[in-house]
Amino acid sequence: MDRFKNKIALITGSSQGIGAACALRLAKDGCDIILNGHKFDERGKKLITEIQEMGSKAVFLEADLSKADAATKLINDAVAVFGHLDILVNNAGVEKKAPFWEVTEEDYDLVMNTNLKGVFFSIQSFVNYCRNNKVAGTIINMSSVHQEIAFPNFAAYCASKGGIMMLTRNLASELAQFNIRINNVAPGAVSTPINQDLLNNKAQLEKVLQNIPLKRMGKPEDVAAVVAFLASDDAAYVTGSTYYVDGGLTYHYEEQ
Repeated sequence: MDRFKNKIALITGSSQGIGAACALRLAKDGCDIILNGHKFDERGKKLITEIQEMGSKAVFLEADLSKADAATKLINDAVAVFGHLDILVNNAGVEKKAPFWEVTEEDYDLVMNTNLKGVFFSIQSFVNYCRNNKVAGTIINMSSVHQEIAFPNFAAYCASKGGIMMLTRNLASELAQFNIRINNVAPGAVSTPINQDLLNNKAQLEKVLQNIPLKRMGKPEDVAAVVAFLASDDAAYVTGSTYYVDGGLTYHYEEQ
């Protein structure tokens, strides 16, 4: 499929889970891929092989996106790989569990810097690339249902995702003049390594499933399909929006 023929996408945090699924889906649709993570390991090597077998190109760039200068450098390095960059998927993210009154400054900084500051400056660098070269661009941020739903013991995570939601809305207005679209994808309960503790706790998992109208956990591929839509010309009139990929969880209410 040539949906993304001659297009280049950078997907941050793409060694595993949703990021890896996004990379594979975009590659399947003809996109060349720049993978990213803290460290290039066997997961990255396996993904590159899978992408190449689809007929697309792939490279891996290491970066710690909790640092603004590293986020800016990643965009510049990504442009240098294939000579241009069309799609930025800000997927990298972390969470730390603790009661609010026990959250340390170190953990707060890690979550906010990775989930919000790094995204902010990645976007800024990408926008400057697009403006300087007078090219269009597409940005997809991975927010969360927890930009909307309370998540006790994860206050910094919720704050970071709420920040992403508002940043996206604001930038949709600012960036439209440059033909740059920006949207959020907000996953709900998805079977990924970050949710391994939930997946291993049958009682807690059952409680979660009872709150999901579709009665199942999401798959990374479910999220990747929406990312592919938003990255494509099929979404040419879509900007500033959040697409919930949550099986109906966010706004589900059931009389007991």
